Amino acid sequence: MARSSSSFAALAAVVALLAATAASAAGEKETHLRVFWHDVVSGGPNVSTVVQVAGGPSSNASATGFGSVVVIDDPLTEGPDLNSSTTPLGRAQGTYIAAGKDEVAMLMNMNFVFQAGTYNGSTVAIMGRNPVFDAVREMAVVGGTGVFRMARGYAQARTHTLDLNTGDATVDYNLYINH
Repeated sequence: MARSSSSFAALAAVVALLAATAASAAGEKETHLRVFWHDVVSGGPNVSTVVQVAGGPSSNASATGFGSVVVIDDPLTEGPDLNSSTTPLGRAQGTYIAAGKDEVAMLMNMNFVFQAGTYNGSTVAIMGRNPVFDAVREMAVVGGTGVFRMARGYAQARTHTLDLNTGDATVDYNLYINH
């Protein structure tokens, strides 16, 4: 009898735990977004979206640009072609800092500001380390506003194109957001 009642108590505890987990997740939504981030350094036909605002004494001599601070206002689009007829979804606004002394690794601190489509008026805040030449980089989603208020999750970045002569880059971002 004691064994049966302890088994029942364990089963009841598991059921209660599952019910509490389901209740806390009931009001939460998971969203997957894919956007293309366009870092236009060269200017060209699209006017530069990047400006370096600071650099350490050794930044210019460093192979990694260590110590450079850059402010961005990069277009976000549905596809990889910045000049396509699709309406831009918004902007990536923030900074990145060359934080890697021995490798090209950026500290990214940016908001994806949605200005069109389903998420117009909402933002997603992203922060984390971006080792630029890794195939896949993962950064944290640390917040948001509007539809994404209290967001958390992660962003995966994959370089779509990179022009080593101009510094222009298009990066494929997949965002996995709980909100």
